[in-house]
Amino acid sequence: MNKIIFPVSVPVNAVSCSFFFAGMLFPAYHFFMTYGYIRVSTSRQTVANQKFEISEFCVRNGLAVDSWIEETISGTVDPSRRELGRLLSDIKRGDIIICSELSRLGRSLFMIMSILNILMEKGARVWTIKDNYRLGDDIQSKVLAFAFGISAEIERNLISQRTKEALERKKSEGVRLGRPPGSASEKSKLDGAELSVSVMVCSGTSINRIAKLLGTHRKTVKLFIEKKNLASETGMERVRALWSAP
Repeated sequence: MNKIIFPVSVPVNAVSCSFFFAGMLFPAYHFFMTYGYIRVSTSRQTVANQKFEISEFCVRNGLAVDSWIEETISGTVDPSRRELGRLLSDIKRGDIIICSELSRLGRSLFMIMSILNILMEKGARVWTIKDNYRLGDDIQSKVLAFAFGISAEIERNLISQRTKEALERKKSEGVRLGRPPGSASEKSKLDGAELSVSVMVCSGTSINRIAKLLGTHRKTVKLFIEKKNLASETGMERVRALWSAP
């Protein structure tokens, strides 16, 4: 009969044996992770209070945080540009995110609902301490996930509709939208790209095509060309001279 030899560095006890055999019998089995998520808006704030609160909560509920995610960033920043975005991408079914309150996830209702919808669809659990939410893989949470998704979509449409209505109202009141005449900024986002734009103008590239290549509006390109005098004969000659220089 073959013997199972454990590495010397691994203590042989009931716990280590159970994990060893679980790994042999269920190699693809996912052990649930518990994440402690902490966010503060400025460096003047401390993460210590939230971390203590989450740690105490875990002790009371027989849990242990496997990984801490701490970040100093405004809750208005899109999750994709935060550490939270990476967590949303990596989290698996059954994993738990514990935070002090829902406002740590985001500052707007729309953002919070969108985040919760993602987590509920992935089968992850979200527990908050102050709000006392326990969202998980149960029928109530699935109903909430559906509600969050619908609410987020409604909120997105309402924002778009309110913006359109506000613009229409301003137009009906005779308010001129956009930058006031004569208030154009002295600087342009194309500053420093004179040679590139000149070459494209000289080669006959259309303004629309230049705008698309540079990722800006055609009016911005047109104003830049006029301001820098890039379409004049002098401008053309300057470009040809630079282009043909050794």
